[in-house]
Amino acid sequence: MRYHIITYGCQMNVHESEKIAGLLKKHGHKEGVGIDDADIIVFNTCCIRDTAEKRALGNIGALKKRKNADKNLIIAVVGCMTQQKGFAEKLRAVYPFVDIILGTNNLSLLPRLIELNDKKNAVKIEQDDTYDADAPVETFRTSYPNAWVNIMYGCNNFCSYCIVPYVRGREISRKPADILAEISFLLDGGYKEITLLGQNVNSYRYESFDFKYLLSKIAETDKKFRLRFMTSHPKDFNRGVIDVIKSSKNICKHIHLPAQSGSDRILKLMNRSYTSAQYIDLAAAIYDNIDGALLSTDLMVGFPTETEEDFDCTLGLVERCNFSQAFTFVYSPRAGTASANMPDLSAEIKKSRITRLIKAQNKVTKAVSDGFKGKTLEILIEDERDGRLVGRTDNGRLVSVEKSGGQKIGDFADVKILSSKSASLEGVFVGE
Repeated sequence: MRYHIITYGCQMNVHESEKIAGLLKKHGHKEGVGIDDADIIVFNTCCIRDTAEKRALGNIGALKKRKNADKNLIIAVVGCMTQQKGFAEKLRAVYPFVDIILGTNNLSLLPRLIELNDKKNAVKIEQDDTYDADAPVETFRTSYPNAWVNIMYGCNNFCSYCIVPYVRGREISRKPADILAEISFLLDGGYKEITLLGQNVNSYRYESFDFKYLLSKIAETDKKFRLRFMTSHPKDFNRGVIDVIKSSKNICKHIHLPAQSGSDRILKLMNRSYTSAQYIDLAAAIYDNIDGALLSTDLMVGFPTETEEDFDCTLGLVERCNFSQAFTFVYSPRAGTASANMPDLSAEIKKSRITRLIKAQNKVTKAVSDGFKGKTLEILIEDERDGRLVGRTDNGRLVSVEKSGGQKIGDFADVKILSSKSASLEGVFVGE
């Protein structure tokens, strides 16, 4: 049978979809060329933001007519959206044509349930905190030259707006030896970039081994490769990690460090466990100690009770921290979180603030990009688009270069930067 996986959410979900594909391939299924070519359609969902959940539900609903016409079509809904309390039951009631519903801890059951195709046994949601972090997983990787590697699962932070701890469970770290073995296997297989994944990689701990230790051990190899990680939490990102990055030739100098807000009052309501001053000091330490470092962030507007003064603090943070890029979001309440019980702001206020925030960040992003003009930078080529090769610098800037000569995806190459377009750069290969 042919399968098609539709993925919503972050890089962790992308990697989870790779694992789902690996499971299906192991059991003899083949990847289809698209949703219309598939006998098995898997929705790998995300519930962190309301927009992703609504898109998933809309796309599931759109398959009702096709399912009625083709009873052999198998529709599976998996991922953290299904882990919400009572959501699986609601999904079955509203979309009775969905055949399989699985939680994040139960993905290994998918091939067996496809084989059975028995709706009586098609719902499996584990609500406890158990997760076998070291269980062997077949992975069908789709992101060459990069490979995603989970180092931990779950989250202990309980930010007041976030559903993740409730649907993904508490933090569980993988054994360092297993992580190192997986990375060694990937590097031997020709991968040129490794991205470590976790809801909060900085809180990684297995027995006496912490994130600083793990980074230093991975970076020890003589192989030429790049090491990235996401996502970091400002309360746990420390000077020891900065020193490891500073001393390594392999660890990338792009750090994604979500700030969420520049207002201390809002940060406290969010349960973020740091102040804006602490965040600014941490950003300064990164810039001062890691040559060429770029810092990106997540910023949210419209959190309950946010005032214009609070919002101005976030605008001030953008100016102070010189973010190379910011992923900006409008707050939306998630049932089951602490902030869901707080008074929400109007859509008009949220729209006004997100517009102003994007405008302010775009100005900073463009200035950062303009600073690269005339410089020669090394990129790792990762894609080809419209006759141009696209790669990234080690500090995360996207670079587009006209295809010429023998360069290909997976190659490191020196590029002279000629121009910038907001968050991206354009250049030519050195020597051409």
